[in-house]
Amino acid sequence: MERRLFVCVAGFPGAGKGVVVDVARRLGLPVFVMGDVVREEVRRRGLEPTVENLMKVANELRKVYGPNAIAVKTVEKVLATPHKLVVIDGVRSPYELEVFRQHGTVVVVWVEASLKTRFERLSRRGRPGDPKTIEELKYRDSVEEKWGLGLVRVAADFTIVNEGGLEEARRLAELVWRVLLYGVRES
Repeated sequence: MERRLFVCVAGFPGAGKGVVVDVARRLGLPVFVMGDVVREEVRRRGLEPTVENLMKVANELRKVYGPNAIAVKTVEKVLATPHKLVVIDGVRSPYELEVFRQHGTVVVVWVEASLKTRFERLSRRGRPGDPKTIEELKYRDSVEEKWGLGLVRVAADFTIVNEGGLEEARRLAELVWRVLLYGVRES
């Protein structure tokens, strides 16, 4: 079988990963959201999807099954698809990147935004589990940093600085996706 290209989209909460991933979906690319694995487990346990419960369950999964546990569950879903290029939303560590490298080539797209910008976005978004205070966001950042998110940033092949408006973010994301799609067609 032909090797897959795993495009791993990463960034701290509220950076704009969702916008980047939505552009990929509009272009017809299959998207797998790693956070869905954690949200599914929270629901399975009958817990409310609070920041505390999401972080607790994510930590437990990593402690019990290893630091790459969420990526292993995600890659099981990916392998059931025939696509040459797949988008992975929400990689948090180099251990997770390694899981995808075992099954194909990995490209990392890092989405960057300031703490202030990210908190404002999360406050407006209001998804269950989003931090309600800047202190909660800092705590969540620190947990994700411990998982290795900062090392994912260092591994980035592309960085999208997302401090502007929604249309600017979409335009930048589309440029990155078109470069990647062109590369896939040329190989």
